[in-house]
Amino acid sequence: MATSTLRDRVALVAGATRGAGRGVAVELGAAGATVYVTGRSTRGQRSEYDRPETIEDTADLVTAAGGHGIAVPTDHLEPAQVRALIERIDAERGRLDVLVNDIWGGEKLFAWDTPLWEHDLDDGLRILRLAVDTHAITSHCALPLLLRTPGGLVVEMTDGTNAYNRDNYRVSFFYDLAKSAVLRMAFALGHELGPRGATAVALTPGWLRSEMMLDAYKVTEANWRDALKVQPHFGISESPAYVGRAVAALAADPDVARWNGQSLSSGQLAGVYGFTDTDGSRPDAWRYLVEVQDRDLPADQTGYR
Repeated sequence: MATSTLRDRVALVAGATRGAGRGVAVELGAAGATVYVTGRSTRGQRSEYDRPETIEDTADLVTAAGGHGIAVPTDHLEPAQVRALIERIDAERGRLDVLVNDIWGGEKLFAWDTPLWEHDLDDGLRILRLAVDTHAITSHCALPLLLRTPGGLVVEMTDGTNAYNRDNYRVSFFYDLAKSAVLRMAFALGHELGPRGATAVALTPGWLRSEMMLDAYKVTEANWRDALKVQPHFGISESPAYVGRAVAALAADPDVARWNGQSLSSGQLAGVYGFTDTDGSRPDAWRYLVEVQDRDLPADQTGYR
């Protein structure tokens, strides 16, 4: 993608410390955007994840990629902090073209295949706050600035497409509800933003090779295929750059309004916009999941990347 594609655009990637958020921020930077990156893990203080990735590191990667990265520590459950963030963007840039709501933080809170009545209630309710309240608070504060310039884009990051989540149980009551709610947010925002000249979409990566996922399999991005010895279906996985390129393609599309209110995936958009993952492939994880993995067929990515 040409580095000048988004040269005059200003983006906010909320929840950009690691994973998909970092991938999105860096690829927006590679397209030339100014990118504000937020989160709770900084070089001075870690979040409860207690991981080494920081928003300052993400901002540096954005700048190194060709954009301008700006790290702003923000707890998106705190409206006052989010309002201060938006006021800063307004004061410094006077506009906001792209809002990516990637705030999450629930990986250590949900219990797989545990019914509602056996799930820790406090953990479950915090999942909903982290997945739903953060997105609503951020959009409430940011959208007046985004709407000031015609053609704005809101990307609600989630896990799963509308069709997949409608027909499949997603590991627990709270996780299922959290990820499905974000899909509905994009649908609702599409109705509210479309008539006002902006676009909202939901976007999901496939099986993401986030820092946490790589650590879980005891591999790195350089040797991630070694994890196939443990989980052969991991061959369909994708780097965070892949979904980042999907967002950059949407942001650069003058006809992005055609997607308003829809649920999209990185693999789907790669087929439309022609971008690839870092290895030159185009993994289509959600089609693979339905047609191979969920049918308990042997792992075989042929035709899916």
